[in-house]
Parts: sequence; C-alpha cells; structure tokens
Amino acid sequence: MLKVGLTGGIGAGKSEVSRLLAQYGAVLIDADRIAREVVEPGTPGLTAVVEAFGPGILRTDGSLDRSALGSIVFADPERLATLNALVHPLVGARSAELERAAGAGAVVVHDVPLLTENGLAPLYDLVVVVDAAPATQLDRLVRLRGMTESDARARMAAQATREERLAVAGLVVDNDGPLEDLEPQVRALWSELTARAATG
Repeated sequence: MLKVGLTGGIGAGKSEVSRLLAQYGAVLIDADRIAREVVEPGTPGLTAVVEAFGPGILRTDGSLDRSALGSIVFADPERLATLNALVHPLVGARSAELERAAGAGAVVVHDVPLLTENGLAPLYDLVVVVDAAPATQLDRLVRLRGMTESDARARMAAQATREERLAVAGLVVDNDGPLEDLEPQVRALWSELTARAATG
C-alpha cells in the first residue's frame, strides 16, 4: 500500500486532482467529506460543536449551517483551533478505518486540505501538493465559487502559505493554467504512484 497525502490551498484545484486519481483507481479518502459525516445530525461530533459554538450554527432542520460556522471560525484563529480540536480526531479515526479496508497493493490517496497546517506530512509515504499562484486561487474563488473577495482572502489567510505547502511536497502538480493542462499531469502522477506502490 502506498499512502499519499494530497493537499493544496483553497481554489488550487485539489478536488479535481483527487477526482481524476479516483477515476484511475486510487482509493480516495476525502477528509472534507468525512468532516461533514462526523457532524451530521445525531452524531456526537455535532453535539460537541454545538456545545462549543452555540445553537446559532444550526439550520432549522437541525443540520450544521456551515456558512454560519465558517463566518465565526475563519475570522478568529482561536475559534478555528477549537473547532479543529473537536473534529480532527473524529476524522482521523474514520480515515484510519477506511485505509485499513483498502487492499495491500492499493494507492490510497488522502485528500487533506489542512495537511500542512496540522503537521500531518509524516503520516504519509508521499505528499503531493496541487499548486496555484495566490492570484489564481483568488480569481477562482470569486469567479467560480461566488465568494466575496474579502471572504476569499480570509479563507486563504487561514491556511498555510504557498511556500509552507511546497516545503512538505514530495511531488507537485502545477495547476496554475487551464483545466486541459491538468489531466496529462495527473496521468503522469498516477503512473508514478502505481510504480511506487508496486515497488513497496
């Protein structure tokens, strides 16, 4: 098994890279998806988050209002640290469970947005960073995701810098250009990952 940590700043295109790798046959463990699962209604995770941040972060149907929570935590590093301390252990436990279920020769790709921030690089055999210039990230967040520029800048500022991410990279996927430039890079990356998995 080859354990790969895949990361990149918000708007860098990491999700597209993980989608393509899954199409090629990677076992994808998506930390963001798991982070949503562990705070679904009725879970101990959601109960703990509501206790920490108050009932104002819930929608009328009892589910988590992510934008309400995001507006609290992304403006306050201490509140963000509180949220992470509640959710990350739950995500880690579920990720480990999914990894154990993968086959011995599998390429297991952990899609982890905050890999650099949380010092998780040593947990993986290889770290792959999807890289884009901050100006490109900002443009994508505003143009494609409909964020205000101030919201986009706050989210980017809450993450590691580009230099910090590149410092932990074993391999880098350059996603500063158009989407059609990405697929050949991911195909080459998959060849590299399967070769490494085969050699143990």
